[in-house]
Amino acid sequence: MEGSSAAARVARAGAKVCGKEEKVVGEQKAPGSCPYCGGVVTATDVEAKWVLCFLPLCLKNKRRFTCTSCARRLVTYPAILHD
Repeated sequence: MEGSSAAARVARAGAKVCGKEEKVVGEQKAPGSCPYCGGVVTATDVEAKWVLCFLPLCLKNKRRFTCTSCARRLVTYPAILHD
C-alpha cells in the first residue's frame, strides 16, 4: 500500500515540475449568439504558462469563447481578405 501512495506523490510532484499551467484571468459577455442553439456567448481570458523544472518557458494569453446554454466551445476565424 505504501508503494502506491509514494508513486502518487511522485506523480503529483512531476505534474508540478513540468507541464502546462492555465489560470482564468477574466470572463465577460461576448457580442453575438451561439450558431448552434442561439444562446449567450461568454469570452474567457486564459493565461497559459509552460513550465520546465519550475522555469517558465512560454507565457500566452488566450481568449476562449463558449456558449452558456449548450456549453460548446466556439472557434473564431480571421476575416478572409480578398485581393
